[in-house]
Amino acid sequence: MIIFIFFIAHWFGSLFFQTFFQHRYASHRMFTTSKAWERVFYLLAYLFEGASFLNPRAYALMHRAHHAYSDTEQDPHSPHFFVDVFQMMKHTVSTFSDYVKRVKDPEAQFPGHYPEWPLIDRMGSSILSRILFGAAYTTFYIFFAAHWWLFLLLPIHFMMGPIHGAIVNWCGHKYGYTNFDNKDKSKNTTPFDFLMLGELFQNNHHKHPNSANFGKRWFEIDPVYPVMKMMHWLKIIKIRKVY
Repeated sequence: MIIFIFFIAHWFGSLFFQTFFQHRYASHRMFTTSKAWERVFYLLAYLFEGASFLNPRAYALMHRAHHAYSDTEQDPHSPHFFVDVFQMMKHTVSTFSDYVKRVKDPEAQFPGHYPEWPLIDRMGSSILSRILFGAAYTTFYIFFAAHWWLFLLLPIHFMMGPIHGAIVNWCGHKYGYTNFDNKDKSKNTTPFDFLMLGELFQNNHHKHPNSANFGKRWFEIDPVYPVMKMMHWLKIIKIRKVY
C-alpha cells in the first residue's frame, strides 16, 4: 500500500507543479507573484519533479511555439505528424534539450517573461541530479515494495514529466470533444482529465490560453483552479484578469 501512496503522491505532486509553475506561470503568466514565492515554487517544482525536472525557460519556449503553430508541421509536438506516441516523445525531448542547452535560437516572439534560476536549472537538468533522484526512488522501493512487480513502476518515476507531456499532447489533440473551433485539432478528453489536473482540457485552453481556469462548461472541473483561487485569496499569487 505504501508504494501506491508514494506513486500517487509523486504522480500528482509532479503534475501539479508542471501545470501550475511551468505551464500556467512560466509559459502563460496566468498569475503574478513575489520573487520570494517564485523561488519557493521553483524549488518545489525541482523537488517534486525530481528525476524529470523540466527547465521552465525551455518549457515556456516550446509551449509558446506549440500554441503559435498548433497542429501544423511547425508544432514541436503535434501527434498528427508522428506515427506513434514514442516518435512524438523522442522529437519533443530532442527539441526541449536544444532549448535547455541553448543551441536552438527561439523565434523573436517567444522569449521573455519566464522565471530563471541558473543554479536550479543546472542542477535539475544535470545527469547527476537525475541519477540521484532515481537512486532515491529505487531505494524507497527496495525498502517498501512487497512484490517484485511493483518495481515495474520505477521507470514511470524516472520519466514522470515526459510521460505527463506525452499523455496531454497525444490524447489532448486526438481524442475527445470540442467546445470551440480553434482551427486546430485540440480536444477536451473528459472524464480522464481529472487524472491530468485539468491539462486535458486542451480545446478550452487553446481557445483561452491565458485563462487560469481550464474548465469552461459546468461539468468541466479543473482541480488546480480552486487551489490557485485559494492562493490568490491568501495573497500568495495574483491571478491575472482575462478580458
